[in-house]
Amino acid sequence: MTGFLADLTGSFATSAAQNPTVAVMEAAYSHAGIDVRYINCEVPPERLGDAVRGAIGMGWLGFNCSIPHKVAILDYLDAMAPSAGIIGAVNCVINRDGHLTGENTDGQGFVRSLQTVVDPTGKDMVVLGAGGAARAIAVESALAGARSITIVNRTVERGTELAALVSDRTPATGAFVHWSGTYAVPDGVDILVNATSIGFHPSTETPDVDDATIRPGMVVADVVANPPDTAFLQRAAARGATTLQGLGMLVNQALTNARLWTGRDLDASVMRRALEESLR
Repeated sequence: MTGFLADLTGSFATSAAQNPTVAVMEAAYSHAGIDVRYINCEVPPERLGDAVRGAIGMGWLGFNCSIPHKVAILDYLDAMAPSAGIIGAVNCVINRDGHLTGENTDGQGFVRSLQTVVDPTGKDMVVLGAGGAARAIAVESALAGARSITIVNRTVERGTELAALVSDRTPATGAFVHWSGTYAVPDGVDILVNATSIGFHPSTETPDVDDATIRPGMVVADVVANPPDTAFLQRAAARGATTLQGLGMLVNQALTNARLWTGRDLDASVMRRALEESLR
């Protein structure tokens, strides 16, 4: 773009004020020298349709959907990426002349981050939780080649449903374990992921996992990005595990979003610095 008219991207959420993605995207756009802006928008559930129509009318390149819109947005889409269809939720929408396509880049961002420390192909994974992040991570990890995904969750219905989804819709084997009391990680698990919000600042809680069952060589990941080095990761590192912070998932998610909207590969290091600064 030239002159005084920038291309627009952004996020629809409640509450939008807690979303640091605006700092990440604005820094990356500026560094790349492209005339694109990212706007956090406070959109209550009953106004989602208005927001979508507004984005189409103003010619936005696309937008993110965060809580509580990741499922409700499906009613406004013209198409969905295959993995998003399996997950059943969308966090990134691409607008091409009013034709809206939904993607789920949460899980894609996690897998790209995971691949910096281990290839998930043929690995056995345990995912703590069965919410939106857990669904995206489980499905994308299975599609990336993980051999088995065990869902550990306190709510039986949600956990069994996600395990069945993995078995029925991906090449991996899905299993469910009811999370009652302290969870002992079985022998042979390669990757353990906290996909819950336990440990998010200002909380100092950690997932109820038996430290003695976290072994050297295991990869332990956390989706919580604030603080980056969670108490859960510190416990795992003390046991000799390789740890993976949630920051990488957010940065890779943002990189994928930008590529889908602009066709450009932005600078991951610029994004990470902006994210770290915003979380301070």
